[in-house]
Amino acid sequence: MLRLRRPPLAHALRIGALIVAFAAASAAQAQSLNDPRMMRPALDGDPLNPPRFRATGSAAQNSGAGALFEARPAFGAGSTGFDSSNMSRRKKAQKAKAAAKAKTQAQPAAQAPAAQAAATPQNEQRRGTSLSDAAPVTTASTMAPSIPPRRRRPVDDKPFDPVGITAGSFLLYPAIEFTGGYDSNPARSTTGSGSWFTSVAPELRAQSNWRRHELTANLRGNYTAYESASDLNRPNADAKVNGRVDIFSTTRLDLEGRFLVSTDNPGSPNLQAGLAKLPINTTLGGSAGMVQRFNRFELGLKGSVDRTLYQPSTFTDGSTGSNDDRNFNQYGTQLRGSYELTPGAKPFAEVGADRRVHDIPVDTFGLRRDSDGWYGKVGTTFEYSQKLTGEIAAGYLTRRYQDPTLQPLGGVTFDAALTWIASALTTVKLTAKTSVDESRVAGVSGVFTREVTLQVDHAFRRWLIGTGKLTRALDTYQGSGREDERYVASAAVTYMLTRELQLKGEYRRAWMQSNAPDNGYKADVVLLGVRLQR
Repeated sequence: MLRLRRPPLAHALRIGALIVAFAAASAAQAQSLNDPRMMRPALDGDPLNPPRFRATGSAAQNSGAGALFEARPAFGAGSTGFDSSNMSRRKKAQKAKAAAKAKTQAQPAAQAPAAQAAATPQNEQRRGTSLSDAAPVTTASTMAPSIPPRRRRPVDDKPFDPVGITAGSFLLYPAIEFTGGYDSNPARSTTGSGSWFTSVAPELRAQSNWRRHELTANLRGNYTAYESASDLNRPNADAKVNGRVDIFSTTRLDLEGRFLVSTDNPGSPNLQAGLAKLPINTTLGGSAGMVQRFNRFELGLKGSVDRTLYQPSTFTDGSTGSNDDRNFNQYGTQLRGSYELTPGAKPFAEVGADRRVHDIPVDTFGLRRDSDGWYGKVGTTFEYSQKLTGEIAAGYLTRRYQDPTLQPLGGVTFDAALTWIASALTTVKLTAKTSVDESRVAGVSGVFTREVTLQVDHAFRRWLIGTGKLTRALDTYQGSGREDERYVASAAVTYMLTRELQLKGEYRRAWMQSNAPDNGYKADVVLLGVRLQR
């Protein structure tokens, strides 16, 4: 069988074509590997102009302290609209709105730190700027200290109250008043005549400043001198020192010392006729009590001792008369229990008893005036939102005398000390007191006195205070049937120049009505004074 061979030239051409094709393919592959646009790590966007990596917030936000992170696209989100966060469009819109608001609020505070961070050498190096060409770095140490804003001084609610004097651990409030005026009836009689008068009234108030325990003192004095009625000149003093000793957190000891100087009121039936001056009586005493608190219940027991002395009477004819039969000692005890019903109210019940023993068992009229008394009352304390504060109580009091001819004395009692702040300018005070006083009138056991005072203070200005006061007192002379109704109405104005200086003016009307003949009176008093305090 005859085989035909291919010519050698055809084989050569075929081999050459294959070599050329292989070389062209190798060149194309090499060119594609050297092309910078190929094999870029970009899943989306234009591979010829990819997005640059830049900070999403300000420099201060990217610095670390207080960084605010913006809401970024969810993982896998692209330009096709696919979002793998599985969040509704409304929630995404609310989240983006909150992030934009936080960025807007933080932008002013972050401008200065951002500018500082942008000017650091590290940022200049990243941008290709040499350290020598970079702007000088501003640090916190080279910045000028900021000046804090000036705060307005708070308004002083009581610009005319005394500031006091600091003496060790005590705060002292001294004061003195000088008063002059005219009294149309200083003797308080039906036929009395008027007289000019002057009065000097020093006082001192002290308050301790201790972490535990407490000591307070209130010392007041007064001396009144009449120009044309020198027989009515009289002193008056009321001094009390109170102390509290905190034994335990629920146990305390209450102490009190008192000193009183006074005279019988002009027009009183206890005064003898023809006196050259009013006899002075002095009372010196003290009390001590223990108070124990059991949760909301509080129980206190107190004992007291008082000594009362009368000066001899001096008459216009130069003779004197003894008052030793009026001197007596009084011993008393008191038991009080209270329960804190609410933080503003504490009802209480109180009982007490006392005994009076005279130096001379039988007085000048042959009567034995030693007596025993007791009382009981119930009431409550008030403290409602600092508008109404104080104490009010009602009860019964009785006293029996050793002499059978002296009738027992007793009656309903009413005691109160309330303060009502009606407004920022007006304050109303109510005080009531019930007492039993000794008497030297023949056949009279004692004097049962009930007294009520209503006072209203109004501030027309901070430095101008107006005061209106009305007092009613009923004196019952047990054994004689005599009753005296005493009234005092007054209007006063206080002009405060400074904390240390005040000017005062007052008009006072006093009158008494009695069922005993020729014992009533009327009196008008005008006063002008100055008060110095510290």
